[in-house]
Amino acid sequence: MKRIEYDVLIAGGGIAGLTAAHRLVDGAKAAGTPLRIAVLEKAKNFGAHVLSGAVSNPRSVKKLFLDYETNGFPLEGKCAESHLTLLGARRAKDVPFATLAMPEMNKTGYLILSLSNVCAWMAENLLEKTKDTAVAVDLYNGFAAQEILYSGQRVTGVRVDDTGAPEQDNCHAKITIFADKGLLSRDLVEKFNLAQSNQTYAVGVKEVWETEQDFSGKVWHTLGYPLMDGNFGGGFIYGLKDKKLAIGMVAGLDGPNPNLQPPQILQAMKKHPFVQRMIKGGKLARYGASIIPEAGWFAMPKELAVDGAMIVGDAAGTMDIKGFSGVDKAMESAMAAADAAFAALQKNDTSKAALASYQKALLDGWVGQELKASRYYRHAFHENRALFSDYLPVVLKGLDKGSMMSGGVKAFFTGPGGLIGGGLNLLKQMGGGGCGELRLPEDRTCSKPDHQAAPLAEPEGFAKNTLYLTPDVVFYAHTHYHEGNDHIKEFDAAVCKKCIARFEAGNNPPPCVGDCTAEVHSVLVKDGAKSHQMALENCVQCRTCDIVCPEKNIRVNAALHGSGPDFRGL
Repeated sequence: MKRIEYDVLIAGGGIAGLTAAHRLVDGAKAAGTPLRIAVLEKAKNFGAHVLSGAVSNPRSVKKLFLDYETNGFPLEGKCAESHLTLLGARRAKDVPFATLAMPEMNKTGYLILSLSNVCAWMAENLLEKTKDTAVAVDLYNGFAAQEILYSGQRVTGVRVDDTGAPEQDNCHAKITIFADKGLLSRDLVEKFNLAQSNQTYAVGVKEVWETEQDFSGKVWHTLGYPLMDGNFGGGFIYGLKDKKLAIGMVAGLDGPNPNLQPPQILQAMKKHPFVQRMIKGGKLARYGASIIPEAGWFAMPKELAVDGAMIVGDAAGTMDIKGFSGVDKAMESAMAAADAAFAALQKNDTSKAALASYQKALLDGWVGQELKASRYYRHAFHENRALFSDYLPVVLKGLDKGSMMSGGVKAFFTGPGGLIGGGLNLLKQMGGGGCGELRLPEDRTCSKPDHQAAPLAEPEGFAKNTLYLTPDVVFYAHTHYHEGNDHIKEFDAAVCKKCIARFEAGNNPPPCVGDCTAEVHSVLVKDGAKSHQMALENCVQCRTCDIVCPEKNIRVNAALHGSGPDFRGL
Protein backbone atom coordinates (compact mmCIF):
# COMPACT_ATOMS: atom_id res chain seq x y z
CA MET A 1 0.00 0.00 0.00
CA LYS A 2 1.42 3.38 -0.95
CA ARG A 3 0.55 6.54 0.96
CA ILE A 4 -3.14 7.36 0.48
CA GLU A 5 -5.29 10.09 1.99
CA TYR A 6 -8.83 9.51 3.24
CA ASP A 7 -11.54 11.45 4.98
CA VAL A 8 -12.10 8.62 7.46
CA LEU A 9 -9.87 5.65 8.22
CA ILE A 10 -11.30 2.78 10.25
CA ALA A 11 -8.77 0.49 11.95
CA GLY A 12 -10.53 -2.83 12.46
CA GLY A 13 -13.08 -4.59 10.25
CA GLY A 14 -15.18 -6.20 12.97
CA ILE A 15 -18.77 -5.39 13.85
CA ALA A 16 -17.98 -1.90 15.22
CA GLY A 17 -15.68 -0.86 12.37
CA LEU A 18 -18.04 -2.02 9.64
CA THR A 19 -21.02 -0.43 11.39
CA ALA A 20 -19.18 2.90 11.44
CA ALA A 21 -18.44 2.54 7.72
CA HIS A 22 -22.07 1.76 6.88
CA ARG A 23 -23.34 4.70 8.92
CA LEU A 24 -20.89 7.06 7.22
CA VAL A 25 -21.95 5.85 3.78
CA ASP A 26 -25.63 6.26 4.65
CA GLY A 27 -25.03 9.80 5.93
CA ALA A 28 -22.98 10.85 2.91
CA LYS A 29 -25.50 9.39 0.45
CA ALA A 30 -28.39 11.16 2.20
CA ALA A 31 -26.51 14.47 2.11
CA GLY A 32 -25.19 13.97 -1.42
CA THR A 33 -21.68 14.59 -0.14
CA PRO A 34 -18.50 12.98 -1.51
CA LEU A 35 -16.64 10.92 1.07
CA ARG A 36 -13.55 8.69 1.02
CA ILE A 37 -13.40 5.88 3.57
CA ALA A 38 -10.86 3.11 4.17
CA VAL A 39 -11.35 0.05 6.37
CA LEU A 40 -8.25 -1.85 7.46
CA GLU A 41 -8.78 -5.49 8.50
CA LYS A 42 -5.87 -7.66 9.64
CA ALA A 43 -7.53 -10.94 8.63
CA LYS A 44 -7.22 -12.40 5.16
CA ASN A 45 -11.01 -12.13 4.80
CA PHE A 46 -13.53 -9.95 6.59
CA GLY A 47 -15.01 -11.95 9.46
CA ALA A 48 -12.11 -14.40 9.67
CA HIS A 49 -10.87 -12.99 13.01
CA VAL A 50 -14.32 -12.23 14.44
CA LEU A 51 -15.65 -14.44 17.21
CA SER A 52 -18.60 -13.85 19.49
CA GLY A 53 -21.51 -15.73 21.05
CA ALA A 54 -23.71 -14.15 19.66
CA VAL A 55 -27.29 -13.62 20.72
CA SER A 56 -28.10 -9.94 20.38
CA ASN A 57 -30.88 -7.49 21.09
CA PRO A 58 -32.06 -6.51 17.59
CA ARG A 59 -32.31 -2.78 18.33
CA SER A 60 -29.01 -1.70 16.73
CA VAL A 61 -29.29 -4.04 13.74
CA LYS A 62 -32.78 -2.61 13.11
CA LYS A 63 -31.41 0.92 13.32
CA LEU A 64 -28.65 0.30 10.79
CA PHE A 65 -30.58 -2.03 8.47
CA LEU A 66 -34.29 -1.25 8.50
CA ASP A 67 -34.87 -4.13 6.10
CA TYR A 68 -32.54 -6.63 7.79
CA GLU A 69 -35.17 -9.40 7.68
CA THR A 70 -35.44 -9.24 3.89
CA ASN A 71 -32.15 -7.81 2.59
CA GLY A 72 -30.03 -10.93 2.99
CA PHE A 73 -28.61 -10.06 6.43
CA PRO A 74 -27.21 -13.41 7.66
CA LEU A 75 -29.43 -14.46 10.54
CA GLU A 76 -28.97 -17.84 12.18
CA GLY A 77 -32.44 -17.40 13.62
CA LYS A 78 -34.41 -15.71 16.36
CA CYS A 79 -34.50 -17.00 19.89
CA ALA A 80 -37.85 -18.68 20.48
CA GLU A 81 -36.83 -20.59 23.60
CA SER A 82 -34.45 -19.18 26.24
CA HIS A 83 -33.12 -21.07 29.26
CA LEU A 84 -30.97 -20.30 32.29
CA THR A 85 -29.68 -23.70 33.37
CA LEU A 86 -27.86 -24.81 36.51
CA LEU A 87 -25.41 -27.67 35.91
CA GLY A 88 -24.35 -30.07 38.61
CA ALA A 89 -21.73 -32.66 37.74
CA ARG A 90 -24.43 -34.96 36.34
CA ARG A 91 -27.80 -33.22 36.29
CA ALA A 92 -29.23 -29.98 34.88
CA LYS A 93 -32.13 -27.83 35.97
CA ASP A 94 -33.67 -24.76 34.38
CA VAL A 95 -34.22 -21.86 36.75
CA PRO A 96 -37.07 -19.38 36.17
CA PHE A 97 -35.58 -15.99 35.36
CA ALA A 98 -37.71 -14.32 38.02
CA THR A 99 -36.29 -16.65 40.69
CA LEU A 100 -32.77 -15.31 40.29
CA ALA A 101 -33.94 -11.80 39.43
CA MET A 102 -31.97 -12.03 36.18
CA PRO A 103 -34.50 -11.14 33.47
CA GLU A 104 -31.63 -9.81 31.34
CA MET A 105 -30.68 -13.43 30.62
CA ASN A 106 -34.01 -14.08 28.92
CA LYS A 107 -33.13 -13.82 25.23
CA THR A 108 -36.52 -14.57 23.72
CA GLY A 109 -36.91 -12.54 20.52
CA TYR A 110 -33.18 -11.78 20.24
CA LEU A 111 -31.19 -12.42 17.06
CA ILE A 112 -28.97 -15.51 16.91
CA LEU A 113 -25.92 -14.57 14.86
CA SER A 114 -22.65 -15.90 13.54
CA LEU A 115 -20.80 -12.60 13.86
CA SER A 116 -18.08 -13.73 11.47
CA ASN A 117 -20.72 -14.28 8.77
CA VAL A 118 -22.36 -10.95 9.62
CA CYS A 119 -19.08 -9.08 9.14
CA ALA A 120 -18.36 -10.83 5.85
CA TRP A 121 -21.82 -9.85 4.60
CA MET A 122 -21.49 -6.26 5.85
CA ALA A 123 -18.20 -5.80 3.98
CA GLU A 124 -19.72 -7.08 0.74
CA ASN A 125 -22.89 -5.06 1.20
CA LEU A 126 -20.84 -1.93 1.88
CA LEU A 127 -19.39 -2.04 -1.62
CA GLU A 128 -22.81 -2.56 -3.16
CA LYS A 129 -24.10 0.51 -1.31
CA THR A 130 -21.52 2.79 -2.87
CA LYS A 131 -22.03 1.85 -6.52
CA ASP A 132 -22.86 4.86 -8.68
CA THR A 133 -22.38 7.29 -5.77
CA ALA A 134 -19.85 9.95 -4.81
CA VAL A 135 -18.86 7.81 -1.83
CA ALA A 136 -15.76 5.64 -2.15
CA VAL A 137 -14.95 2.82 0.28
CA ASP A 138 -11.66 0.93 0.06
CA LEU A 139 -11.58 -2.37 1.95
CA TYR A 140 -8.06 -3.48 2.83
CA ASN A 141 -8.36 -7.02 4.14
CA GLY A 142 -5.01 -8.57 5.03
CA PHE A 143 -3.61 -5.16 6.09
CA ALA A 144 -2.89 -4.83 9.79
CA ALA A 145 -2.56 -1.42 11.43
CA GLN A 146 0.79 -1.55 13.25
CA GLU A 147 1.44 1.93 14.61
CA ILE A 148 -0.47 5.16 15.20
CA LEU A 149 0.83 8.18 13.31
CA TYR A 150 0.82 11.66 14.87
CA SER A 151 1.47 15.23 13.98
CA GLY A 152 2.14 16.72 17.38
CA GLN A 153 -0.85 15.65 19.49
CA ARG A 154 -3.10 14.99 16.49
CA VAL A 155 -3.67 11.50 15.13
CA THR A 156 -3.07 11.52 11.37
CA GLY A 157 -3.49 7.83 10.51
CA VAL A 158 -1.68 4.53 10.93
CA ARG A 159 1.28 2.62 9.57
CA VAL A 160 0.28 -0.65 7.95
CA ASP A 161 2.13 -3.86 7.16
CA ASP A 162 3.04 -3.32 3.53
CA THR A 163 6.53 -4.31 2.39
CA GLY A 164 7.27 -1.07 0.53
CA ALA A 165 9.43 1.80 1.70
CA PRO A 166 8.49 3.06 5.21
CA GLU A 167 7.17 6.38 3.91
CA GLN A 168 4.78 4.42 1.66
CA ASP A 169 3.40 2.22 4.45
CA ASN A 170 1.26 5.00 5.85
CA CYS A 171 -2.47 5.46 5.57
CA HIS A 172 -3.52 9.01 6.45
CA ALA A 173 -6.95 10.41 7.24
CA LYS A 174 -8.65 13.46 8.64
CA ILE A 175 -10.32 11.17 11.20
CA THR A 176 -9.21 7.71 12.35
CA ILE A 177 -11.74 5.46 14.12
CA PHE A 178 -10.15 2.72 16.23
CA ALA A 179 -12.32 -0.40 16.29
CA ASP A 180 -9.48 -2.85 16.91
CA LYS A 181 -10.27 -4.51 20.26
CA GLY A 182 -7.29 -2.87 21.89
CA LEU A 183 -4.35 -3.82 19.70
CA LEU A 184 -3.59 -0.19 18.79
CA SER A 185 -6.18 1.75 20.75
CA ARG A 186 -4.41 0.77 24.00
CA ASP A 187 -1.45 2.87 22.78
CA LEU A 188 -3.79 5.81 22.24
CA VAL A 189 -5.22 5.36 25.75
CA GLU A 190 -1.73 5.24 27.22
CA LYS A 191 -0.39 8.23 25.26
CA PHE A 192 -3.23 10.51 26.34
CA ASN A 193 -3.66 8.99 29.83
CA LEU A 194 -7.30 8.11 29.16
CA ALA A 195 -7.65 5.08 31.47
CA GLN A 196 -9.98 5.47 34.42
CA SER A 197 -9.62 1.98 35.87
CA ASN A 198 -8.11 -1.36 34.95
CA GLN A 199 -10.11 -3.37 32.45
CA THR A 200 -11.31 -6.80 33.59
CA TYR A 201 -11.26 -9.55 30.98
CA ALA A 202 -12.67 -12.99 30.45
CA VAL A 203 -11.65 -15.50 27.83
CA GLY A 204 -14.30 -17.16 25.70
CA VAL A 205 -13.75 -20.45 23.89
CA LYS A 206 -16.29 -21.66 21.38
CA GLU A 207 -16.98 -24.60 19.10
CA VAL A 208 -19.55 -25.08 16.35
CA TRP A 209 -20.95 -28.58 15.94
CA GLU A 210 -22.88 -30.19 13.12
CA THR A 211 -25.55 -32.20 14.94
CA GLU A 212 -28.11 -34.88 14.16
CA GLN A 213 -30.85 -32.93 15.94
CA ASP A 214 -32.26 -29.49 15.11
CA PHE A 215 -31.88 -26.98 17.96
CA SER A 216 -32.49 -23.83 15.90
CA GLY A 217 -34.01 -20.97 17.87
CA LYS A 218 -33.09 -22.45 21.25
CA VAL A 219 -30.68 -20.74 23.64
CA TRP A 220 -29.16 -21.94 26.91
CA HIS A 221 -26.92 -20.04 29.32
CA THR A 222 -25.43 -22.23 32.05
CA LEU A 223 -24.07 -21.71 35.57
CA GLY A 224 -22.13 -24.20 37.65
CA TYR A 225 -20.22 -27.16 36.25
CA PRO A 226 -17.42 -27.14 35.28
CA LEU A 227 -16.57 -23.77 36.92
CA MET A 228 -16.97 -25.00 40.48
CA ASP A 229 -14.04 -23.20 42.15
CA GLY A 230 -15.51 -19.70 42.38
CA ASN A 231 -14.21 -18.48 39.04
CA PHE A 232 -16.59 -16.05 37.34
CA GLY A 233 -18.10 -17.43 34.17
CA GLY A 234 -20.51 -19.86 32.59
CA GLY A 235 -21.47 -21.64 29.44
CA PHE A 236 -23.67 -20.99 26.43
CA ILE A 237 -25.36 -23.19 23.84
CA TYR A 238 -27.04 -21.58 20.84
CA GLY A 239 -29.06 -23.47 18.26
CA LEU A 240 -28.09 -22.35 14.74
CA LYS A 241 -29.71 -23.07 11.41
CA ASP A 242 -28.84 -26.13 9.30
CA LYS A 243 -28.57 -28.39 12.37
CA LYS A 244 -25.57 -26.59 13.83
CA LEU A 245 -24.93 -25.85 17.47
CA ALA A 246 -22.63 -23.23 19.04
CA ILE A 247 -21.18 -24.37 22.36
CA GLY A 248 -18.91 -22.19 24.47
CA MET A 249 -17.48 -21.36 27.87
CA VAL A 250 -16.55 -17.95 29.27
CA ALA A 251 -14.14 -17.78 32.22
CA GLY A 252 -12.87 -14.70 34.03
CA LEU A 253 -9.14 -14.04 33.90
CA ASP A 254 -9.17 -12.32 37.30
CA GLY A 255 -9.54 -15.48 39.39
CA PRO A 256 -6.84 -17.09 41.55
CA ASN A 257 -6.20 -20.03 39.17
CA PRO A 258 -3.23 -19.38 36.81
CA ASN A 259 -3.87 -22.68 35.03
CA LEU A 260 -7.36 -22.36 33.53
CA GLN A 261 -6.66 -24.33 30.34
CA PRO A 262 -9.68 -22.69 28.64
CA PRO A 263 -10.10 -25.25 25.81
CA GLN A 264 -10.20 -28.05 28.37
CA ILE A 265 -12.84 -26.23 30.44
CA LEU A 266 -15.00 -26.41 27.34
CA GLN A 267 -14.20 -30.10 26.89
CA ALA A 268 -15.26 -30.64 30.51
CA MET A 269 -18.57 -28.89 29.83
CA LYS A 270 -19.10 -31.17 26.83
CA LYS A 271 -18.71 -34.22 29.10
CA HIS A 272 -21.90 -33.26 30.91
CA PRO A 273 -24.83 -35.58 30.04
CA PHE A 274 -26.94 -32.50 29.27
CA VAL A 275 -24.54 -31.48 26.50
CA GLN A 276 -23.69 -35.01 25.44
CA ARG A 277 -27.31 -35.63 24.50
CA MET A 278 -27.12 -32.68 22.10
CA ILE A 279 -23.86 -33.52 20.33
CA LYS A 280 -24.14 -37.32 20.27
CA GLY A 281 -23.44 -38.47 16.72
CA GLY A 282 -22.37 -34.95 15.72
CA LYS A 283 -19.14 -33.58 14.29
CA LEU A 284 -16.92 -30.68 15.34
CA ALA A 285 -16.72 -28.05 12.59
CA ARG A 286 -14.99 -24.97 14.09
CA TYR A 287 -13.05 -23.81 17.16
CA GLY A 288 -11.98 -20.35 18.28
CA ALA A 289 -11.22 -18.14 21.26
CA SER A 290 -11.38 -14.46 22.10
CA ILE A 291 -11.09 -12.10 25.05
CA ILE A 292 -14.08 -10.21 26.44
CA PRO A 293 -13.71 -6.81 28.18
CA GLU A 294 -16.11 -7.03 31.13
CA ALA A 295 -15.50 -4.10 33.49
CA GLY A 296 -17.97 -1.79 31.74
CA TRP A 297 -18.62 1.76 32.90
CA PHE A 298 -15.61 2.22 35.20
CA ALA A 299 -13.06 0.97 32.67
CA MET A 300 -14.18 3.05 29.69
CA PRO A 301 -11.65 5.71 28.62
CA LYS A 302 -12.22 9.10 30.22
CA GLU A 303 -12.48 10.56 26.74
CA LEU A 304 -13.51 8.66 23.62
CA ALA A 305 -12.06 11.21 21.21
CA VAL A 306 -8.78 13.07 20.73
CA ASP A 307 -7.71 15.37 17.93
CA GLY A 308 -8.29 13.38 14.74
CA ALA A 309 -9.42 10.09 16.32
CA MET A 310 -12.16 8.19 18.17
CA ILE A 311 -12.42 4.82 19.93
CA VAL A 312 -15.47 2.55 19.51
CA GLY A 313 -16.83 -0.86 20.47
CA ASP A 314 -14.78 -3.26 22.59
CA ALA A 315 -11.79 -0.94 22.26
CA ALA A 316 -13.88 1.62 24.16
CA GLY A 317 -15.11 -0.96 26.70
CA THR A 318 -18.78 -0.75 25.71
CA MET A 319 -19.41 -4.42 26.48
CA ASP A 320 -22.08 -4.74 29.21
CA ILE A 321 -21.60 -8.04 31.04
CA LYS A 322 -25.09 -7.77 32.48
CA GLY A 323 -27.00 -9.84 29.97
CA PHE A 324 -23.92 -10.09 27.70
CA SER A 325 -24.97 -6.99 25.79
CA GLY A 326 -21.99 -6.48 23.51
CA VAL A 327 -22.94 -6.51 19.83
CA ASP A 328 -25.74 -3.95 20.13
CA LYS A 329 -23.66 -1.54 22.21
CA ALA A 330 -20.63 -1.86 19.93
CA MET A 331 -22.83 -1.04 16.94
CA GLU A 332 -24.48 1.88 18.71
CA SER A 333 -21.11 3.36 19.70
CA ALA A 334 -19.92 3.06 16.10
CA MET A 335 -23.03 4.80 14.76
CA ALA A 336 -22.66 7.63 17.26
CA ALA A 337 -18.99 8.01 16.30
CA ALA A 338 -19.80 7.99 12.59
CA ASP A 339 -22.43 10.70 13.05
CA ALA A 340 -19.96 12.87 14.95
CA ALA A 341 -17.25 12.25 12.35
CA PHE A 342 -19.53 13.18 9.46
CA ALA A 343 -20.65 16.38 11.19
CA ALA A 344 -17.03 17.32 11.95
CA LEU A 345 -16.01 16.78 8.32
CA GLN A 346 -18.87 18.96 7.16
CA LYS A 347 -17.53 21.77 9.37
CA ASN A 348 -13.92 21.05 8.37
CA ASP A 349 -13.05 20.75 12.05
CA THR A 350 -11.77 17.37 13.27
CA SER A 351 -10.47 18.54 16.63
CA LYS A 352 -11.18 16.77 19.88
CA ALA A 353 -13.77 19.42 20.71
CA ALA A 354 -15.58 18.87 17.41
CA LEU A 355 -15.65 15.11 17.94
CA ALA A 356 -16.77 15.31 21.58
CA SER A 357 -20.44 15.09 20.53
CA TYR A 358 -19.81 11.35 20.03
CA GLN A 359 -19.17 10.69 23.71
CA LYS A 360 -22.08 12.85 24.84
CA ALA A 361 -24.51 11.13 22.47
CA LEU A 362 -23.32 7.68 23.53
CA LEU A 363 -23.30 8.20 27.28
CA ASP A 364 -26.49 10.28 27.40
CA GLY A 365 -28.31 7.63 25.38
CA TRP A 366 -29.40 4.10 26.27
CA VAL A 367 -25.84 2.72 26.07
CA GLY A 368 -24.55 5.03 28.78
CA GLN A 369 -27.68 4.61 30.87
CA GLU A 370 -27.44 0.82 30.83
CA LEU A 371 -23.69 0.73 31.43
CA LYS A 372 -24.02 3.08 34.38
CA ALA A 373 -26.90 1.07 35.85
CA SER A 374 -24.78 -2.10 35.73
CA ARG A 375 -21.50 -0.43 36.74
CA TYR A 376 -21.05 -2.67 39.84
CA TYR A 377 -22.25 -5.87 38.19
CA ARG A 378 -18.86 -7.45 37.53
CA HIS A 379 -17.30 -6.34 40.80
CA ALA A 380 -20.23 -7.77 42.72
CA PHE A 381 -18.91 -11.24 41.93
CA HIS A 382 -15.50 -10.31 43.38
CA GLU A 383 -17.03 -9.28 46.66
CA ASN A 384 -19.33 -12.29 46.87
CA ARG A 385 -16.94 -14.93 45.56
CA ALA A 386 -17.83 -17.30 48.44
CA LEU A 387 -21.28 -17.67 46.90
CA PHE A 388 -19.69 -19.42 43.94
CA SER A 389 -16.70 -21.12 45.59
CA ASP A 390 -18.42 -22.38 48.77
CA TYR A 391 -22.20 -22.36 48.53
CA LEU A 392 -23.06 -22.92 44.87
CA PRO A 393 -21.15 -26.23 44.76
CA VAL A 394 -23.13 -27.42 47.78
CA VAL A 395 -26.39 -26.56 46.05
CA LEU A 396 -25.26 -28.27 42.84
CA LYS A 397 -24.25 -31.41 44.73
CA GLY A 398 -27.79 -31.39 46.09
CA LEU A 399 -29.07 -31.07 42.52
CA ASP A 400 -27.11 -34.18 41.57
CA LYS A 401 -28.73 -35.99 44.52
CA GLY A 402 -32.20 -35.01 43.34
CA SER A 403 -32.88 -31.81 45.28
CA MET A 404 -31.01 -28.52 45.39
CA MET A 405 -31.89 -28.28 49.09
CA SER A 406 -30.33 -31.67 49.80
CA GLY A 407 -27.21 -31.08 51.85
CA GLY A 408 -27.56 -27.34 51.33
CA VAL A 409 -29.86 -26.24 54.18
CA LYS A 410 -26.95 -24.96 56.26
CA ALA A 411 -25.62 -23.06 53.27
CA PHE A 412 -28.94 -21.28 52.89
CA PHE A 413 -29.22 -20.18 56.49
CA THR A 414 -25.86 -18.93 57.69
CA GLY A 415 -26.57 -15.23 58.07
CA PRO A 416 -25.18 -12.42 55.88
CA GLY A 417 -22.30 -14.59 54.69
CA GLY A 418 -24.54 -17.47 53.61
CA LEU A 419 -26.32 -18.16 50.37
CA ILE A 420 -29.40 -16.06 51.06
CA GLY A 421 -27.62 -13.13 52.70
CA GLY A 422 -24.80 -13.17 50.18
CA GLY A 423 -27.26 -13.58 47.33
CA LEU A 424 -29.24 -10.53 48.39
CA ASN A 425 -26.04 -8.50 48.64
CA LEU A 426 -24.96 -9.74 45.20
CA LEU A 427 -28.29 -8.77 43.62
CA LYS A 428 -28.17 -5.33 45.26
CA GLN A 429 -24.73 -4.65 43.81
CA MET A 430 -25.61 -6.10 40.41
CA GLY A 431 -28.43 -3.59 40.29
CA GLY A 432 -26.07 -0.64 40.89
CA GLY A 433 -26.16 -0.49 44.68
CA GLY A 434 -22.42 -0.11 45.21
CA CYS A 435 -19.49 -2.49 45.70
CA GLY A 436 -18.43 -2.56 49.33
CA GLU A 437 -16.99 0.79 50.26
CA LEU A 438 -16.93 1.88 46.61
CA ARG A 439 -20.35 3.46 46.37
CA LEU A 440 -19.76 6.66 44.42
CA PRO A 441 -19.96 6.56 40.62
CA GLU A 442 -16.86 8.73 40.38
CA ASP A 443 -14.76 6.18 42.32
CA ARG A 444 -12.89 4.34 39.58
CA THR A 445 -11.00 1.74 41.62
CA CYS A 446 -13.35 -1.24 41.41
CA SER A 447 -10.88 -3.65 39.83
CA LYS A 448 -7.31 -4.84 39.93
CA PRO A 449 -5.43 -5.83 36.78
CA ASP A 450 -6.23 -9.40 35.73
CA HIS A 451 -2.56 -10.35 35.87
CA GLN A 452 -2.65 -9.89 39.71
CA ALA A 453 -5.33 -11.82 40.25
CA ALA A 454 -9.66 -26.97 41.39
CA PRO A 455 -9.47 -29.81 39.49
CA LEU A 456 -12.51 -30.51 37.29
CA ALA A 457 -14.88 -33.32 38.11
CA GLU A 458 -15.40 -35.87 35.37
CA PRO A 459 -18.90 -37.34 35.04
CA GLU A 460 -19.12 -40.79 33.59
CA GLY A 461 -20.64 -41.94 30.34
CA PHE A 462 -19.38 -39.28 27.92
CA ALA A 463 -18.47 -40.11 24.34
CA LYS A 464 -14.72 -39.66 24.00
CA ASN A 465 -14.98 -38.85 20.30
CA THR A 466 -16.70 -35.58 21.26
CA LEU A 467 -13.65 -34.40 23.24
CA TYR A 468 -10.35 -32.99 22.04
CA LEU A 469 -6.95 -32.22 23.46
CA THR A 470 -5.95 -28.60 22.96
CA PRO A 471 -3.41 -29.34 20.15
CA ASP A 472 -6.16 -31.21 18.31
CA VAL A 473 -8.95 -28.67 18.77
CA VAL A 474 -6.68 -25.90 17.45
CA PHE A 475 -6.78 -27.66 14.08
CA TYR A 476 -10.40 -26.50 13.82
CA ALA A 477 -9.33 -22.86 14.16
CA HIS A 478 -7.64 -23.23 10.74
CA THR A 479 -4.61 -21.11 11.64
CA HIS A 480 -2.16 -20.15 8.92
CA TYR A 481 0.89 -17.93 9.24
CA HIS A 482 3.32 -16.53 6.74
CA GLU A 483 6.97 -17.04 7.54
CA GLY A 484 8.49 -14.42 9.82
CA ASN A 485 5.22 -13.48 11.54
CA ASP A 486 6.59 -12.74 15.01
CA HIS A 487 3.43 -11.08 16.25
CA ILE A 488 3.93 -11.91 19.95
CA LYS A 489 6.84 -10.03 21.50
CA GLU A 490 8.69 -11.30 24.55
CA PHE A 491 10.58 -8.35 25.99
CA ASP A 492 13.06 -10.04 28.34
CA ALA A 493 13.79 -13.80 28.43
CA ALA A 494 15.31 -13.52 31.91
CA VAL A 495 12.05 -12.13 33.28
CA CYS A 496 10.20 -15.14 31.85
CA LYS A 497 12.63 -17.54 33.52
CA LYS A 498 12.00 -15.94 36.92
CA CYS A 499 8.24 -16.08 36.31
CA ILE A 500 8.44 -19.80 35.43
CA ALA A 501 10.36 -20.54 38.63
CA ARG A 502 7.92 -18.58 40.77
CA PHE A 503 4.81 -20.33 39.49
CA GLU A 504 6.33 -23.81 39.31
CA ALA A 505 7.21 -23.43 43.00
CA GLY A 506 3.45 -23.50 43.52
CA ASN A 507 3.04 -26.48 41.15
CA ASN A 508 1.58 -24.35 38.37
CA PRO A 509 2.78 -23.35 34.93
CA PRO A 510 3.17 -19.62 34.32
CA PRO A 511 -0.15 -17.99 33.34
CA CYS A 512 0.82 -17.52 29.68
CA VAL A 513 1.04 -21.32 29.46
CA GLY A 514 -1.81 -22.27 31.79
CA ASP A 515 -4.32 -19.83 30.31
CA CYS A 516 -3.38 -20.21 26.65
CA THR A 517 -6.24 -21.13 24.32
CA ALA A 518 -4.13 -22.67 21.57
CA GLU A 519 -0.90 -24.38 22.76
CA VAL A 520 1.22 -21.36 21.83
CA HIS A 521 3.21 -21.00 25.04
CA SER A 522 5.21 -23.71 26.77
CA VAL A 523 8.19 -24.22 29.07
CA LEU A 524 11.30 -25.55 27.34
CA VAL A 525 13.72 -27.60 29.44
CA LYS A 526 17.26 -27.71 28.07
CA ASP A 527 20.36 -28.76 30.02
CA GLY A 528 18.33 -28.48 33.22
CA ALA A 529 17.37 -24.84 32.57
CA LYS A 530 13.78 -23.77 31.91
CA SER A 531 12.77 -21.04 29.50
CA HIS A 532 9.69 -19.72 27.73
CA GLN A 533 9.05 -20.72 24.14
CA MET A 534 6.25 -20.03 21.68
CA ALA A 535 4.70 -21.95 18.79
CA LEU A 536 3.28 -18.90 17.02
CA GLU A 537 1.82 -20.98 14.20
CA ASN A 538 -0.90 -22.17 16.63
CA CYS A 539 -1.98 -18.70 17.77
CA VAL A 540 -5.65 -17.72 17.43
CA GLN A 541 -4.81 -14.11 18.41
CA CYS A 542 -7.00 -14.04 21.50
CA ARG A 543 -4.51 -11.86 23.50
CA THR A 544 -5.05 -13.87 26.70
CA CYS A 545 -1.30 -14.24 27.32
CA ASP A 546 -0.81 -10.49 26.97
CA ILE A 547 -3.46 -9.87 29.63
CA VAL A 548 -2.48 -12.49 32.23
CA CYS A 549 1.31 -12.05 32.12
CA PRO A 550 2.08 -10.91 35.69
CA GLU A 551 5.30 -9.20 34.59
CA LYS A 552 3.76 -7.46 31.56
CA ASN A 553 6.58 -9.05 29.60
CA ILE A 554 4.47 -10.10 26.59
CA ARG A 555 2.71 -8.03 23.96
CA VAL A 556 0.47 -9.38 21.22
CA ASN A 557 0.44 -7.32 18.03
CA ALA A 558 -1.65 -7.69 14.91
CA ALA A 559 -0.21 -10.45 12.73
CA LEU A 560 0.96 -9.45 9.26
CA HIS A 561 -0.31 -10.21 5.76
CA GLY A 562 -3.66 -11.73 6.74
CA SER A 563 -2.10 -14.42 8.92
CA GLY A 564 -3.93 -16.06 11.81
CA PRO A 565 -7.05 -18.13 12.39
CA ASP A 566 -10.11 -18.46 10.19
CA PHE A 567 -13.23 -18.09 12.33
CA ARG A 568 -15.70 -17.86 9.46
CA GLY A 569 -18.82 -19.72 10.49
CA LEU A 570 -18.13 -19.32 14.23
